[in-house]
Formats: sequence, structure tokens, C-alpha cells
Amino acid sequence: MDRKQGSVPQEPKQEEATPYDLDGRPRLAIALPVGLQHVLAMFVGNLTPLIVIMGLCGITVDGGMGALRITLLQNAMLIAGIVTLVQVFTIGPVGAKLPVVMGTSSGFIGVMSSIANTMGGGVIAYGAILGASLIGGLFETFLGAILKPLRKFFPPVVTGTVVLSIGLSLLSVGISYFGGGSSNHDFGSLPNLFVATCVLVIILVLKHGTKGFTSYSSILLGIIAGYIICAIMGHVLPTTYTYVNDAGETITATCSWALQWDTVKNASWFSVPQFMPVPFVFDLRAILPMLIMFIVTAVETIGDISGIAEGGMGREATDKELSGGVMCDGLGSSFASIFGVLPNTSFSQNVGLVSMTKIVNRYSIGLGGIFLILCGLFPKLSAILSIMPQSVLGGAAVMMFASIVVSGIQLVTREPLDARNTSIIAVSLGVGYALGTNSAILTHLPYLVQLIFGESGIVSACLIAIILNVAIPKNEINPKEQKQ
Repeated sequence: MDRKQGSVPQEPKQEEATPYDLDGRPRLAIALPVGLQHVLAMFVGNLTPLIVIMGLCGITVDGGMGALRITLLQNAMLIAGIVTLVQVFTIGPVGAKLPVVMGTSSGFIGVMSSIANTMGGGVIAYGAILGASLIGGLFETFLGAILKPLRKFFPPVVTGTVVLSIGLSLLSVGISYFGGGSSNHDFGSLPNLFVATCVLVIILVLKHGTKGFTSYSSILLGIIAGYIICAIMGHVLPTTYTYVNDAGETITATCSWALQWDTVKNASWFSVPQFMPVPFVFDLRAILPMLIMFIVTAVETIGDISGIAEGGMGREATDKELSGGVMCDGLGSSFASIFGVLPNTSFSQNVGLVSMTKIVNRYSIGLGGIFLILCGLFPKLSAILSIMPQSVLGGAAVMMFASIVVSGIQLVTREPLDARNTSIIAVSLGVGYALGTNSAILTHLPYLVQLIFGESGIVSACLIAIILNVAIPKNEINPKEQKQ
């Protein structure tokens, strides 16, 4: 073959990575908004469990513990960012190497509330929760390490049922956000519904009516539009309302859609995270129930990772991804406890975002993790996100959370929906998931049973699906019958 002298063969030009590629680095201008979308989707949920448990343990401003409270909230953002980076990029066998966003788990609120009451509240009770989290996290890490032999118990019909349960459990959360937060007395008000509807419509128009940046950043742009709408409404409509409380007193409150800019103004510019702000307390009354909940969260993490693999990439999660993801859950929770933060697990909200947008780029999600770390170091930055009205988030959440249900349907239909699989799904959801939605039915059963089946319909649905998958024999169809 003849070549011109001195000519150098040119290598084929490498195509630039896109947000829809698992690996590779898209341009920063493209990747950063995608990462911010994930932070916005989980920011409120990341802090809520901590606020609830601190209140039950008496770690409040009124109780003279305002400084400790700020430190713990700051550490929660820092830890979520660090553990997200480990989950996305891995350290050895730890991490799923998938776009999994981590944060403070709300699944532990029930059992931690019980521990706080048993221990009499105070910093000692909070320390007991942290001690139990340290041990429980190591236990979950062990479960992740031995997960491969157990993988046969999680075929698509089981993992799909778990993903379905996760999506169903979040639907009520999404509609609560949409109305402005069910705990607020202006829940469902016309301004809240207007804001949420505008955000939802803007996301749909950008997602399906445009291409490129505006399409895959539709969630971020929709939320930014929500902020702008709320800011304009604050200059046009009254930002307070009155209601009558249970004692018959007339209370004046700020509308839930109103932006609280004073929070941003009063936040400091920089703060150094504190190591071990609360000393560990090791008490079996806290450790034993937390061990059970770490089994529960391992099951939910399997469902989240399965949902991301199916919803974002149209395939099943591998053994390595599931094992690494569960191990990261465990070690991340133990690491979090050292900084006074409650267990960190995969966030189902972000599973819905992946399923909805199909954006799975790890570099982009990693930027989101870095942004969380910056929020932990620069409180004023996190304050801007913390004032997001629930109705703004709700406009995006209703669609994101329902997308998880769709991913679950896609998983269960990977195998034929014959009589066997239909029965497994129907009983798992009809009995298993329903137990979590109405746990009063378990009142007369032992506390351990209530803890396992009543705290989360996801876990009971998974356990029933596993049992039925083993117990009900598979239909053997011979070639002649298949042709007919």
C-alpha cells in the first residue's frame, strides 16, 4: 500500500461524551447543570430526617444547642457529597460505579424515634443512635460483600416488585410537595398549586419541545423558573396568612411558597466541619433494632440500583454493581456517624430523576456530589437551596417519582407476565406493600414483626416476592406448546 512520504496517519476524532453516556466527561457547561438537578432533587430530603431526630433528642435552638444543630446539618451535606463520590467512582470494591446519589435516609426515622424515646432523649440518645449506626453500617457492608451468592433470589420479578414499591411509596410524597407540604396550613392553596403546575408544565415543554441543553436540563430550568415565579408573586400577593390552631388561637404564618431570603442573608460564608461533634454511646437497646433496619435499607438499595440500571440504561444491574452499592451504603453510614450524621443510603428521589431524564453520566453526577461538599463548607450556598418552596420541588417530584413506577413495570415485564409472575407481583403488592401503608394491622403482633413489616411496605413486598418466587414452581413450557 502506497503512502506519501512523511505523512502521519490520523487517529479518528473521538466524539465528545454526552450526559446520556455512563462514562466520559461532557463539557462542564453541560455536566454542571445536570449534577445540580440531582442536588436540587434530594436537598430537602437529605436534611429532613436529621431535623426530625434532633428535635426528638432535644437538640434545638430553644434548648441551647443551636451551634450543635448547625454543625450537624452542615456535616450532613458534606457527608452526602463525599459518599456520593465514592458510590459513583468507587474505592476498590466499594461503590456501584453508577449514577447513585447518597443522602441521609428517612427510612430510619421510625426506629430512631423509638430509640430516642427509650433512651430518654438528649445528647446521650443521639449518641446511642450514632453508635448503633456505626455498627449497623459495618454489618450492611458485610451483607454487601456476600451478596453475590444471594443474587439468585433477586430475579427481575422480585427486583421489579421492589422498584414498583419504592415508586408507589413516593407518590404521596410527591403530591404533598406539589401542594406546598401537607404539614403547612396553606397546603393545597391556589398559589401553591399555581407554582407547582407552572414548574411541571415548563419541565414538560423543555423536555419534549426542545433539544440539547434545555432538554436534559429541564428539571433545573423548571426549578429556577419556580424560584422566579415565587419571587414575582412575593411582590404581588400577600406573603402571610392566618389560621386558627387547636387551642382556638389565631396564628399568622408565612406562606409556604414565599422565599425566605433572610435565611440566606444570615448564613455565614464559610464554616469548618466538626469531627465527632457528639460522642458515641453503645447500647443494645439501640443497636439491635438498627441492625434490622440496615437489612431493610440493603433491600431498598438493591431496588434503587436496579431501578437506575433499568430506568437509565435499559438493563439489569450486575452482581458487582449491587454488591458495591450495598457496601457503600454500609461504609458510608459508618463514616457519617463519625461526623454526627445519621445513616446515608441511596436516594430513591434521584432514581426517579434518572428514569425520567435517562441521564446516567457519572462525571455529571460526581459534580453534584462536589457541589454538596461545597454546600457543607459554604453555608450561604446551601441556604439558597434550603429556601426552595416545596411546591417548586413538587412540580418536578410528581413526574420523577412516578417514573420509578414505570421503571418497576419495565423490570417485571422483562420476563413473561404469566400466571406465576402475576401472582407473585399481585400478592407482594396487595399484601406486602399494603402492610406498610396501614401498619395498624400489625398492632397485636410482636414488636420485631412490626419493625420489619410496618416501617416500610417496600421490605414486606420484597420478602413476600422472594418467598413466592422460591415456593411457586416455574411453568415448564415445552417447544410444541410454545409453537401452538
